[in-house]
Amino acid sequence: MKAIIQRVNHAQVEVEKKIINKISKGYLIYICFEKDDSREKLLKLSQKIAKLRIFEDQRGKMNQDISEVAGDILSISQFTLSWDGKKGNRPSFDRSMLPEDAKSFYDLFNTELRNYGLNVFEGIFGADMKILSENDGPVTFSFDF
Repeated sequence: MKAIIQRVNHAQVEVEKKIINKISKGYLIYICFEKDDSREKLLKLSQKIAKLRIFEDQRGKMNQDISEVAGDILSISQFTLSWDGKKGNRPSFDRSMLPEDAKSFYDLFNTELRNYGLNVFEGIFGADMKILSENDGPVTFSFDF
């Protein structure tokens, strides 16, 4: 399971030239599920994201989580993160979870984030999406569970 979390000032997802979801301050999350992923890993990652303190407090220190700044999440499924890039120049996605299983994990991932009281907006699983965002910082973190 891999996730890229970007702290953003705003982000939106477009499908077929129509904006389907957008957020202001918060996280843009690209999430990828791989064959060996488990529900336990998913729960651990969801908790990590909910408690991640990457927003500045009054002293300018990264010390506040997304709830403390009333931020939102835009969650985007992205199977291309499964390629590690160590061999060859043509990406291989052999490590990606099968689409029907990945869709279930994606739904569960977003539900778990909502269970922490977070506002989660989604892209469309498997769709050709256009993502527009303004990274704040830039602040970007990569997680590999």
